[in-house]
Amino acid sequence: MIAAIKPSGANTRGLLAYLYSPGRHDEHTDPHIVAGFAMLGMPDPGRDENATLTQLARYLDEPVRLRNSEFGKKITDHVWHCPVRAAPEDRHLSDAEWGEIAQRIVAAAGIAPEGDDLACRWIAVRHADDHIHILATTVREDGRRPKLHDSGIRVGDACRQIEKDYGLRRLKKGDLTGTRAPTQAEMHKAQRLGWEQTSREWLQDRIRAAIPHACTAEELLAYLEADGIAIKARRGPSGDLLGYAAGRPGDLNKDGEQIFHPGGKIAPDLTLPKLQARLEAGQPEEHPTARRNRPTTAWHQATEALDTFRTDLADDTHAQAHITALGELLEATAQRAPTRLRAELQAASKAFARAQRSQIRAEDRVAHAIRHAARDIVHTATGPDGSALAALLADAEARGHQPHQLLKEAAAQRELGTARQPARVLITRLQHSSRNPSPNPRAEAARRRATVPLTGQQPTGTQPPTAPGVQPNRPRR
Repeated sequence: MIAAIKPSGANTRGLLAYLYSPGRHDEHTDPHIVAGFAMLGMPDPGRDENATLTQLARYLDEPVRLRNSEFGKKITDHVWHCPVRAAPEDRHLSDAEWGEIAQRIVAAAGIAPEGDDLACRWIAVRHADDHIHILATTVREDGRRPKLHDSGIRVGDACRQIEKDYGLRRLKKGDLTGTRAPTQAEMHKAQRLGWEQTSREWLQDRIRAAIPHACTAEELLAYLEADGIAIKARRGPSGDLLGYAAGRPGDLNKDGEQIFHPGGKIAPDLTLPKLQARLEAGQPEEHPTARRNRPTTAWHQATEALDTFRTDLADDTHAQAHITALGELLEATAQRAPTRLRAELQAASKAFARAQRSQIRAEDRVAHAIRHAARDIVHTATGPDGSALAALLADAEARGHQPHQLLKEAAAQRELGTARQPARVLITRLQHSSRNPSPNPRAEAARRRATVPLTGQQPTGTQPPTAPGVQPNRPRR
């Protein structure tokens, strides 16, 4: 059983008009009230031919009207709406059973706790065999507002118990890691702008694709900004990164301003703390001879790391670490695989992303090997560093860039004499600067902010860090 609490509204009469309408495809049949805060005397347009929707709306809105007149400030978010749907294979529930279910839902939500005679006014309307709609006005009889914080969690728990009590299909309890579904407004906006995905869905895919390219949260944000994504970082007085929000290019509000989505709103596992824990976990110390014995290509490194994975994981934290590492490897492989295989691998990576979401902190040093291989794959393309660098320059030339100018700019960002793998450092820089068909001022500024020289001297044309105490990002070597 699914109970989906909708965003608050302000038009009680408008929602009633939908509940009692035939529906867009005449799918609404026999709409009528099956339960309510006080059935005696309540007008039901579905059962009383003399009752009107306006009368019912006024009846439900009475506490709202009284509060508005007393305080002189109109409440505009008083309509609470929660459809409750049974599974297709569930048995037919009677009106009485749906009424009991509705009472348990409003009690769990805090709309009408059991035994509370001064609770909010509400009704449950049934206009189909498999679901009901609960409508409430969120001003109590005593003029106070109900406490609805975390009501979705409580309602979900109530649904799991209802399934058990009524012999319905049993769903798993949520772990609070699921991504919030797009709203109707988001979907309509995407359709109007000709986008295949809503902004939050688009940002989620871009951030996940960028994770294998970064070792710290600072690097990740710089990479995203260099890729053309609008980034708003929140910092403390010391300059420490405290949070971030991301915006899709072209996603503007009515005033023409960029719309930003906090990381946690994009997806629960993309908050700054979770990204930091995922990216900045300590890596195991490497034996001096390990580098000499390491396979020559990132693909071979990944294969070797997979061979070392344990299958007898008895600890959830170790298992989650392996799942997370495998997800990053799958994403990296999808980005660098031959063209004919890329679409299927990208679809597999997106599907596997659900397995990576967990409340369990991933902790396993063995998994670092495969995560290291994933990062190498996205940085070295399909062959040795030299071949990858040549291929990257050829691709940049096809996009309209001047290869010699790109190399000159990449080399000037910081000296390469002390780099263990100069070609790989150049590849990282070139990936940022050559991705777009034409130079992007915002991407250039973000890239330069991420590559401030060690001496503290700013390269020509760059701006100093905006917050004091911020350590400059340095390319990995």
